[in-house]
Amino acid sequence: MRSYGNDLFSGTARYYSLYRPLYPDILIRFLIHKFALDGTGQMLDLGCGDGRLALRFVDWFETIVGVDQEPEMIEEARYLQKESRHDNIEWFTGNLEKFNAQQKKTFKMITIAKAFHWMEREKTLEMLFDMSSLGGGIAIIDPCSKKNERSLWQNKVDEVIKHWYGSERRAGNTIYQSPSENYEQLIERSKFKLDKVELPPYEQRWSIDSIIGNIYSTSYGAKHFLGDNVHLFEEHLKKELLAIEPTNTFKENIHLSVILALKQGE
Repeated sequence: MRSYGNDLFSGTARYYSLYRPLYPDILIRFLIHKFALDGTGQMLDLGCGDGRLALRFVDWFETIVGVDQEPEMIEEARYLQKESRHDNIEWFTGNLEKFNAQQKKTFKMITIAKAFHWMEREKTLEMLFDMSSLGGGIAIIDPCSKKNERSLWQNKVDEVIKHWYGSERRAGNTIYQSPSENYEQLIERSKFKLDKVELPPYEQRWSIDSIIGNIYSTSYGAKHFLGDNVHLFEEHLKKELLAIEPTNTFKENIHLSVILALKQGE
């Protein structure tokens, strides 16, 4: 497993909470039904980022724990929690191994949203099996990349990013390396039972400002990679996108999948 260093999402947290789209209500309803949530038990959001997904479940658990290795993300999560005035969430800065060594807990539902690719996946599944309660398990949430076809404006965004950031996808102190196995194969080799659900597509609307903010929220698009070229990058992207869509409204159809690793009873 490649190490990306300690600054993978350095400087991105505020952009993350301002510009990353919320997950759709249909995902929340699906997980409530799938895990028979009733206000009892505990939830773990692993790789929780700014904590906005965890905050959607405050009424469905006694306690929620958000774990992330990026201190800035945890700081943002605490800020959003304070704003929402919920007190049944706690936050932990560090990785799963460090968390588990300090707090022995079992969880009815564990969510990993767009974060599993950063983890030591086999080791993570092994640890999470013991941390899952019977009848519970993990929900790995990711876009269905094969179904999310790139539109004209998205291809233009990719082109401008490549021009200013380089052809290779940077991540922390190195270059991003895609997983060699898909998540389904890993789960099938684990002690969990595999299930997968593809949710109905939904539409996300973007403006140029939200597109730029979303880029700055990513590991590969962190603003510091641009150095003194921030203004030039933004002006280039604005010019290209307005040439495609002068109304400054850009639509994206998103297909979301939930890959489930379920811990069944004996």
